[in-house]
Amino acid sequence: MTEQLPEYFQPLNREDRFSFSCHPGVACFTECCRQLDLALTPYDVLRLKNALQMESGSFLEQYVIVEWDERIIFPQCYLTMIDDGRESCVFISPQGCTVYPDRPGACRTYPLGRGTERGKDGRIEERFVLLREPHCHGFEEREAQSPSEYFNSQGLEEYHRFNDALISILHHDRIREGYRPTQKELDNYLLALYNLDTFRREMADGRITLDRPLRPDELQALAGDDEKLLLLGITWLLQELFNHDCR
Repeated sequence: MTEQLPEYFQPLNREDRFSFSCHPGVACFTECCRQLDLALTPYDVLRLKNALQMESGSFLEQYVIVEWDERIIFPQCYLTMIDDGRESCVFISPQGCTVYPDRPGACRTYPLGRGTERGKDGRIEERFVLLREPHCHGFEEREAQSPSEYFNSQGLEEYHRFNDALISILHHDRIREGYRPTQKELDNYLLALYNLDTFRREMADGRITLDRPLRPDELQALAGDDEKLLLLGITWLLQELFNHDCR
């Protein structure tokens, strides 16, 4: 596995320990917030647009770049960067992150990486790597922890819960069989996962539907619960993309 990893990447087990801490006193503070491609998951967008009190459509228009690449199955969403010669994050300031309580999962996870897949028994299998970039002085700090402890300290439980729910789409059996979405299906993917406020209106108005009555928790989603709405969006996409029986 080590030979397959890029430079500076080190494989870790869940309980392996590493020393790292990031705070304003570290010499490289906020350097990791520059010159990066920051992919946003649907839950990242949910948290950020609510923290900024924005409609999802406005947030996408102002802060998100959608990348359409034929080499990947579904579009990727990236946070826009400031044109300051350093490609700095739009939410960074000299004092640090201005959206810190709702910062994206990738920011919370750094310097770790977490990969997931669904095992044969249906359970989520995890893989971890440690990214030791030469510029990072956080590794000189004495605070030691395991990946599990670090994830807990960074508030990643909810991020993992919603990101792992996407595996049912991203790792669907039909993809391995050669499935490729149409343009309409790609548009539906962005609608249901990233443009939640528009998705809610479309479903509440009956322009898009499930092939069954909505359950009580799904009615709560239409009433304003964005987390439940994201799960409803995943259910609807399974129906629309893969003819999945959602009953």
